[in-house]
Amino acid sequence: MGFVGMGAIAAPQIQIVSGGGGGYPLKSMELRWVYKRKGNKNPDESNKLKPRILPIYISTKSSDTISKAQELRELFNACNHSCHRLPKMDKLGRIEDTVVDIHKLHIALSHSFVTVSVFCNPTQYLNFIDTEKKVETLSVRNLFDNLVPVSVTPSNGKLVGFGRAVSDIGLTASIYDVMVIPSLRGMGIGRMIVKRIIRLLTSKDVYDIAAVCSENERLFFKACEFGDDILGSTTMMYTRTVSTYSES
Repeated sequence: MGFVGMGAIAAPQIQIVSGGGGGYPLKSMELRWVYKRKGNKNPDESNKLKPRILPIYISTKSSDTISKAQELRELFNACNHSCHRLPKMDKLGRIEDTVVDIHKLHIALSHSFVTVSVFCNPTQYLNFIDTEKKVETLSVRNLFDNLVPVSVTPSNGKLVGFGRAVSDIGLTASIYDVMVIPSLRGMGIGRMIVKRIIRLLTSKDVYDIAAVCSENERLFFKACEFGDDILGSTTMMYTRTVSTYSES
């Protein structure tokens, strides 16, 4: 999948605070804060920490994601994630065919049982990832700007995370396409997405939930309380493609 980058940031300190009240106009969007302190690499200034706080908005309305299909396609590319189970890979192990068909993406989103999208204010996002600022230059105003929630809707927000699940709504479900933009990985956003998906599935009494993931992503899903199937089952992919059909 290429979504969360476990271990990308060494020992981050994370604080997640439930939001409520003003700052966002849609009841379907829940406000949360992600918080990280990153120590200064200079040993003489080890006591100086650069706090970075970012309000994020979590939506479970499929229409919020469908309206951002183009931006979701860009998120697929940024995360080196493919919708195809058998993607073409280059010599460096990167996916070559990451271009997602928008029409098929719309169909997939509309037929997904659960979609979870994470948005943030574009200006606050840029302030957050601006690592050029030094600790000494951070003012109270710099910190306050990202502490105050700014009105965000799917139309004006930046899509920074996503995940979905398909289900028969009776027995089983599978989680797909969990992604977090690389600059915000290692902060617990991916786990928020998975927990929200699980909460919505179990509220419908669906507990047989599988996660479709690569070997590199197993640690992340284990941290989200997933484990090996006790029956020893594994995913097998149908390998015939359009080209093989045309040749037969």
